[in-house]
Amino acid sequence: MKFTLLIIDDEKNIRDGLAANFEMEDYNVKTAATGEEGLSLIEKGDIDLVITDLRMPGISGEEVLAKVTAETPGIPVIILTGHGSIDAAVDAMRHGAYDFLTKPLNLDQLTLIVKRALAGREMSLQHQELRQKLEETQTLKGMIGTSSAMQKMQEMIRKVADTKASVLITGESGVGKELVANAIHNLSGRKDNSLVKVHCAALSETLLESELFGHEKGAFTGADKMQKGRFELAHGGSIFLDEIGEINQNVQIKILRVLQEKKFERVGGEQTLEVDVRVIAATNRNLEEEVKAGRFREDLYYRLNVIHIHVPPLRERRDDIPLLISGFLEEFNRENGKHIKSVENRAKAAMYEYNWPGNIRELRNCMESAVVMCGGDEIKLEDLPPTVSRRSGVSCIEIPMGITLDEAEKIIVEGTLAANGNNKSKTAEILGIGRKTLHRKLDEWKISGGEGD
Repeated sequence: MKFTLLIIDDEKNIRDGLAANFEMEDYNVKTAATGEEGLSLIEKGDIDLVITDLRMPGISGEEVLAKVTAETPGIPVIILTGHGSIDAAVDAMRHGAYDFLTKPLNLDQLTLIVKRALAGREMSLQHQELRQKLEETQTLKGMIGTSSAMQKMQEMIRKVADTKASVLITGESGVGKELVANAIHNLSGRKDNSLVKVHCAALSETLLESELFGHEKGAFTGADKMQKGRFELAHGGSIFLDEIGEINQNVQIKILRVLQEKKFERVGGEQTLEVDVRVIAATNRNLEEEVKAGRFREDLYYRLNVIHIHVPPLRERRDDIPLLISGFLEEFNRENGKHIKSVENRAKAAMYEYNWPGNIRELRNCMESAVVMCGGDEIKLEDLPPTVSRRSGVSCIEIPMGITLDEAEKIIVEGTLAANGNNKSKTAEILGIGRKTLHRKLDEWKISGGEGD
């Protein structure tokens, strides 16, 4: 890692001499003749260490130190001072300076101090990076799936999370749009503030307007006190507008104003309020079609659709179904105090074949029902809801695009085994492999099929 040093000194000879010395030490070096210029460079970022003179015209080294420790506390500051200002330099140490050196400077000593400070800076940055990756992993952990569609979506979430851009999440009902909104907020710089959620379809026009923007006392019948709206409560954080396609144009205009101007008034109020809110919206409707039909404002659509994340339906990422089954089995075992170990191949095949119109929500409900109905340590086809189990006549095997040969082989073997009622001899014969080879593959994949020969 190549570090960047900032040298602030009003004496040109000292400034240029230090710059030449540290450039020879293979550092990037920036210089500033005044405290004002130095602070401007720090605000632009990419500074790892500051060396500043204590006494300068205008903004002093003490003021530079105060600004750095308050706003970018991870950057070490080394103070340069004359013999007559040692007490001030010691005071600066008490206020967060890394070290100080008196003039005339000992370059070898200063170089050692810089190396020591940057070693600590590097460790701090590495720790911060590891902590960020851990938080990211934990945040995305709830979004189960390793399919290419899920990986692409998670990568997009990582890219857009820590920006100010509005996000529009689209997808069918039950695909997990709210999970995406949670992940975006929790990976952003707003994560320490609220993510306020509003389900727009659940409220009438009057109630929705009051819910979003608040109301003053006496604004309408029943408004016996002032109430803050969701935008106001989300100040500094994010607001998730679920089913944004259901709102009427009167409310659309007011949301557009918040997006454009960051301003609004409470219902029945005259005071204009300003808010800093990141808007994340979701819909299962095609908003482009809604715009063409005149039901949704085009200007609001483009304001919301700065970043578009589409959550694919479960039928388009069937290779995630085994992982989801496993995750839900663990969850509902824990909730119901059960110890079910596995799902039989016939049941897995039925769930793999089923089209899941209700997406992950429907699969989750299916697994909860199966866990409750299961009387042993393995979920059987008969334990599944009828809508899923009656589709168990496996006549073909579907291989999703984008998976590896090994994954495709596993799907073929598992599907053929299920279609033949776990008869391994018949399965091996159909597949054209030896029974020992089939056993080895089943053991390798940890598939426990009954003998059934």
